[in-house]
Amino acid sequence: MKPISVETLCTIINGTHIHGPSIAIHFGAYRLKQVKQRNTVLFIEKHIMNWAKLAPYYPLVLVTESHYRTQELPSEVAIIHVQHTEEALWKFINFYRGQFQLPVVAITGTAGKTTTKEMIKHILMRYKKVTATQLSTNSRTAFFHYLLSIESDTEAAVFETAVGAPGDLRRAGKYFKPTIGIITNIGEHHLNYCKTLEGYIDAKAEMLEIVDANGVLIINADDPNTSKIDFEKFKGRLIKIGTKNSADYIATNIRYSTTGMEFVIVHKGEYHKIGVTGFGKHQVMNALAAIVAVVEMGLTIPQAAEQLQTFRPLNKQLQLFEGMNGVLLLDDTWSITTTSLEAALIVLNELAGTKKRIAIIGTITDVGPWGTFIHKKAAEIVLDKGVDVLITVGEHAKIIANHALALGIQAQVYCFNNSVLAYELLKNRIDSNTIILIKGDMYSKTMFDLATKLKKKT
Repeated sequence: MKPISVETLCTIINGTHIHGPSIAIHFGAYRLKQVKQRNTVLFIEKHIMNWAKLAPYYPLVLVTESHYRTQELPSEVAIIHVQHTEEALWKFINFYRGQFQLPVVAITGTAGKTTTKEMIKHILMRYKKVTATQLSTNSRTAFFHYLLSIESDTEAAVFETAVGAPGDLRRAGKYFKPTIGIITNIGEHHLNYCKTLEGYIDAKAEMLEIVDANGVLIINADDPNTSKIDFEKFKGRLIKIGTKNSADYIATNIRYSTTGMEFVIVHKGEYHKIGVTGFGKHQVMNALAAIVAVVEMGLTIPQAAEQLQTFRPLNKQLQLFEGMNGVLLLDDTWSITTTSLEAALIVLNELAGTKKRIAIIGTITDVGPWGTFIHKKAAEIVLDKGVDVLITVGEHAKIIANHALALGIQAQVYCFNNSVLAYELLKNRIDSNTIILIKGDMYSKTMFDLATKLKKKT
């Protein structure tokens, strides 16, 4: 955070400094548990009764509408009184963001957000001072922290902006005020809050409202659900990426290499060869979005391509390992949606050749009452892409297996409630003529343990 004084803060938020020292403020928070450093300003409505927990972080500045008696206040706590705490917080947020004229990227999408963000960050780090969201920590409660990570010497910011419910992107926009927006793709997810696919698409379309009118929005022109958005409402410049000639940046000559993907970008009559680690067409689209974003920040495609060669995919995102008994193992236990499942199954088939294809699929989380619908959708994807053996792990994942059987799948199908039974089935039935995809959620210890057991012991 760019430091400010108590006096300056009072001016910004129309507050009155009524108690405690005048200090330089270096950190910000709006919840007690977010206070982790000295010299933090805490915006809080409720009356603090237990000061002992905050004592290690003194001196502290409190912005509050609550009234305190002088005798109950620690001497190292400065109090700034305001009429409305939340209003004061937003005045500060708007002031703080307004201090910086720099490119700010906001990325949303059902799949590929974290990878695209990490690619952009990796490319930019060679040329600029960058701040970004950490891995996939993108909840709305982290927005304030990420905004304050912009400092005087920051030259670019890249923020992943997830959608759990309608209004999430609008809220992110109030914090970050992005100049570049990216929608990676739109599948079927978070229907517990968005209610319908159309509602989910509308929630993603909030990106059009938050990108600066002089900014750009990068979209995947190949994605059918993204194409349902009415882009006539967008006031900035729209950039389409994809594999068709209608795109502004075209990915062509896509092929698998030993470590990832190779493709050619066609833009304004020029051709650029690109190589990226990580498998699948979806990885090509992630890389293409990242390259376009950094080009919008002043880099060239060759500069981006050179730096992208040293990018390494995140742990458990379609990582290829040698497994036990010589099996090939695709560990994709970072997250699971129907969109990412389809992408993973395509990669499984592309890499399989003549090998036996086994897909191990766990429960799809964060779907609420739409659980049966989403798991049946996953079964339809499995049937469409094809596997030789389908194994589900978890009570809800059993819906995938049962629906696949009802649809007439020709594969061998097994259902287990835990990874131990799945491992016992596999350990003597897999060999060098087998490739396994294990697809699950980072919060599922069951799938994590199974992936670990299946990897070759070194």
